[in-house]
Amino acid sequence: MAVLESAGSTIHFETQLAPLMNIIEQGKYSKVFVFTDGNTSEICLPVFREMLDDFSEFDLIETDPGEENKNIDFCIGIWKTLLDFEADRKCLMINLGGGVITDMGGFIASTYKRGIHFINIPTTLLAQVDASVGGKTGIDIDNVKNMVGTFTLPQAVFIETAFLKTLPERELLSGFAEMIKHGLIADQDYYQALKTSDYKNPAAEAIFRSVEIKNEVVTTDPQEQNLRKILNFGHTIGHAVESYALSNNPMPLTHGEAIAIGMVCEAFLSHRNSTLTAAELEDITTYILSLYPAYTIVPESFDDLLALMQSDKKNEHGQVMFSLLENIGHCGYNCIVTTQDIKESLNYFNNFYTNKPA
Repeated sequence: MAVLESAGSTIHFETQLAPLMNIIEQGKYSKVFVFTDGNTSEICLPVFREMLDDFSEFDLIETDPGEENKNIDFCIGIWKTLLDFEADRKCLMINLGGGVITDMGGFIASTYKRGIHFINIPTTLLAQVDASVGGKTGIDIDNVKNMVGTFTLPQAVFIETAFLKTLPERELLSGFAEMIKHGLIADQDYYQALKTSDYKNPAAEAIFRSVEIKNEVVTTDPQEQNLRKILNFGHTIGHAVESYALSNNPMPLTHGEAIAIGMVCEAFLSHRNSTLTAAELEDITTYILSLYPAYTIVPESFDDLLALMQSDKKNEHGQVMFSLLENIGHCGYNCIVTTQDIKESLNYFNNFYTNKPA
């Protein structure tokens, strides 16, 4: 059991939600809403109720699951629901779910009547180590990830590993990608430890270390002006691949699967344009692609992917900006690479499966 301070917010780790009732009582909220999706309502809401001794003094707001529903149309529907419930500025929204719920719920809360309090209770590994921490809220526009959002900290975040028992293996692997990223950008020893761990049963200590790394970065740079950009390693290409798959594949990639692809490609760019060694590149590539399913980035999609990268939030003055590894455990930011290098990184990813030993 531990508590991390995060620029005025608190992150509670393995507390069985015990402090939540105190926060609700001290806040003297007029109403409490729990925001979930259909999957979370069925699987995780009973765990939430059990931890709080069947606490029932809340109204449930449920949306459809999936990244494809993290858009302004669904937000409008939820804002209207809050109006129907006569929610005022003294109400509280509890976002119970994965990254889509914490991203969208935070955005809805931070904009409804110019802002109401919210609490994140992430129920997926991805949301626990990444999406719910740091105060980023957002929704997608035309399948471009998180194009509209705010920097708004929740009152608190509660990370309970009990929720991870509800997850399928693919979702655990998705969240594990962000843990790998944390090691690559900030802690070589942590990265090496992850290589001998089991993503199907992530240790609470490892989850805590990931949260600790992210919290250290976002506390230093809450508005993503400088250092916080390193958290985007793997995401410039990864988000483009994820968005393209969402529109063009019958079975879209998970966020973590896309970021795994992005990390391999951006490790290649780190070797080509920064100081990452050939041995480190091979280590990263071999390890990541030993975990994640084979995937081909079809060459016909390269120009579409480049166009999606042009919409990336980190870009400045029309330049696509990358966060690239200097070595395993250290990352730079605001790196500019050529279009040709980006295409070569995509080919590097594809060629790994073609050339790797049987």
